Amino acid sequence: MAQLDDSSLRTHLDNLLRMEGAHLSFDDAVADFPSALRGAKPPGAPHSAWELLEHLRLAQEDILDFSRNPAYVDRTFPDDYWPASAEPPGEEAWQQSVQQFQQDLAAMRGLIADPAQDLFTPLPHGTGQTLLREALLVADHNSYHLGQFVFLRKLLQA
Repeated sequence: MAQLDDSSLRTHLDNLLRMEGAHLSFDDAVADFPSALRGAKPPGAPHSAWELLEHLRLAQEDILDFSRNPAYVDRTFPDDYWPASAEPPGEEAWQQSVQQFQQDLAAMRGLIADPAQDLFTPLPHGTGQTLLREALLVADHNSYHLGQFVFLRKLLQA
């Protein structure tokens, strides 16, 4: 049987993961977010910017781990997916979270770009999930919470 040329799909997935096109990128969303407002929750807002940033990082890290680790261990929701506090512990924690998110996103993009990684074969340690599904999950989840992040930024006039 002939090998499927999935290079176009991989390119589209990469664009989606980089938030190319209709959405604001992660880097643009978090750029210059005022330190004093990172733990703020205006009336009606369910999460602070710190909570959203950490949730994005933690969830993406988990999906990446599941995608490449045959010894993956399930995490506990919500405890392992949300920070304990609405306030970041400090500037360094904010910067580390941003950098780790970017590194994990680059790692997911690397998996998708690698033609040795089959996008369609179920992951051996999963229950039918494929690398394609996990990449789409990262893109979908990031997009949803970045929308919340941008809306929060508007509410805070940041």
